[in-house]
Amino acid sequence: MKWIDGGVTAPKGFWAAGVSAGIKKGGTKDMAMVYSQVPCVAAGVFTTNVVKAAPVKWDYQVVHESDYAQAVVVNSGVANACTGAEGLGHCKETAKTAGEALGIPADAVLVASTGVIGAKLPMDKITEGVRTLKEALGSDQKAGALAAEAIMTTDTKPKEIAVETVIGGKTVTVAGMCKGSGMIHPNMATMLCFVVSDVKISHSLLQKALSDDVVDTFNMISVDGDTSTNDSVLLLANGLAGNEEITEEKEDYRAFCEALHVVMEELSKKIAGDGEGATCLFEVKISGAPTKEAARILAKSVVTSSLTKAAVYGHDANWGRILCALGYSGVSFDPEQVDIWFESRAGKLKIVENGVSTGYSEEEATKILSEEEVTAIADMKAGTETATAWGCDLTYNYVKINADYRS
Repeated sequence: MKWIDGGVTAPKGFWAAGVSAGIKKGGTKDMAMVYSQVPCVAAGVFTTNVVKAAPVKWDYQVVHESDYAQAVVVNSGVANACTGAEGLGHCKETAKTAGEALGIPADAVLVASTGVIGAKLPMDKITEGVRTLKEALGSDQKAGALAAEAIMTTDTKPKEIAVETVIGGKTVTVAGMCKGSGMIHPNMATMLCFVVSDVKISHSLLQKALSDDVVDTFNMISVDGDTSTNDSVLLLANGLAGNEEITEEKEDYRAFCEALHVVMEELSKKIAGDGEGATCLFEVKISGAPTKEAARILAKSVVTSSLTKAAVYGHDANWGRILCALGYSGVSFDPEQVDIWFESRAGKLKIVENGVSTGYSEEEATKILSEEEVTAIADMKAGTETATAWGCDLTYNYVKINADYRS
């Protein structure tokens, strides 16, 4: 496997576009399209919030009931959430417009929205935006980059990745783009993610690969403890790589899952590291847990701790907050067996051994915690299972951004 430049236009047969439709002020790009030249098998995972936006309901139906999918239309600025039957009607209208422009059925079009909850989509702008997107479609790297830019809300940077691997003697590409910066919490987050591949694979195995992988990627990130109404991860595969169709969980399936995991994990980290107001990516690694689920729970408990996140922002090695967060996670362990380290590009420092301070250098700890990516490691010494969670520090700017988000 190797990393390559680009995003959703990297796999064979995928085109993309990003334009300004006037949904946002100031001419900012606010609509994107991803299109495959041939029909795709599609998989999806969606928000666990009981309050689900209209696009989530529409996409669930397309993924599980349509014969195939071939395009995705995304708008940013308006979430189309809590908009009732009218909101679902707007999804249908958007898909119909895109289908007519692209010459494909409406039920082969996935739609996604992100932005302010409760606001209605400006359908005149959406309709014209879809037509503009169709004319702007391109297969080069720039087209993919424009699409990644157009789906942003409070994100400070576009997020995309592409990798290549070999399956059945054929070069297979897996690539993706995502957005997410706030309202991010395990079991997913205010995030939209679109992964595409030219692999040939059955629908059932594509869904299984995605559902299995999200447990250790997008379900392990947190910015602020809020789970959104619009969270969606969509995965499209068009088969143009020419590999023999993957229909069994054998070597080819495992190779695809490995590439998918690299893409999903990297996009997860990009979201966590770009949390609203954040100055660093905060990673939590748990080892020595009794079960895999226990390891996940422990990692999430630390990465979501507001006090720990504030300490990371202050470059303060306040390890008591980490041990405390482990303690209220609900997992049983012996606190007098726990070891804790801080690690970054500036070095690695053991700060706790068997539940007590090692007498570490505060100066060295502060240096380690001052990097753009910081890791806390906890060895529970209660088993062999591991897990990793990703988040960010908690800063003054988080409050400022969310205090005036609508205005």
